[in-house]
Amino acid sequence: MNAKTDFLLYIEDLGVSFDGFKAVDGLNLYVERNELRVIIGPNGAGKTTVLDMICGKTQPTQGSIRFKDRELVGMAEHQIVRSGVGRKFQTPSIYENLTVFENLEVSYPKGRSVFGSLAFRTTPEVVERIHQVAEQIFLKEALDLEGAFLSHGQKQWLEIGMLLMQEPELLMLDEPVAGMSAPEREKTAELLNRIRKGRSIIIIEHDMEFVSRIADTVTVLHLGKILAEGSMQEIQHNPNVIEVYLGH
Repeated sequence: MNAKTDFLLYIEDLGVSFDGFKAVDGLNLYVERNELRVIIGPNGAGKTTVLDMICGKTQPTQGSIRFKDRELVGMAEHQIVRSGVGRKFQTPSIYENLTVFENLEVSYPKGRSVFGSLAFRTTPEVVERIHQVAEQIFLKEALDLEGAFLSHGQKQWLEIGMLLMQEPELLMLDEPVAGMSAPEREKTAELLNRIRKGRSIIIIEHDMEFVSRIADTVTVLHLGKILAEGSMQEIQHNPNVIEVYLGH
């Protein structure tokens, strides 16, 4: 490993077993600052488990996860969030009875602790941040709309916006375009290319056309190990990847 390389995230010899089954097996993964990395692979390859370990939801049985040179293994989930890691799960979880504005407002970091909530006031700074994020996620015209009335795609965008309110340096998204219409997928690619400035993003995705529009680097997982890594073009022509994944 060249220590001078500008990696935001170092994952080395990472592994986890569930009842003797190795879900992730000796994984080495390095994500640079400002990189958009997509992880693909068949079901059961270990993709979501890797994200679970980075965000502290699952504790690895071996290996190291370093973010900005700080070891994440052993840290609690809320500490990892505060250190600058944001995670979006596959199903959108927004507050359906709150407006878009209120969803973004409650995600502002100062309002998140008990004491922070008691002392929290919607300052001009907070309002400005909400408007900035709403514009990035195509919801500036929907700030007064309750979450329940948003389309599936808009709910996904709102949840990404809720993470952006916390200004994470590493953003992790699990299948962000699942269930979206073609125009929503197109706008999501635009959204991701818009919000990637100044942060690294890791995405798990199955939609290859979408991946080709956003990825700097594609990592292919198979049976908990890296099968291949490279540009989308290299991955699409890799015989091993075609055999275990793209061919199906």
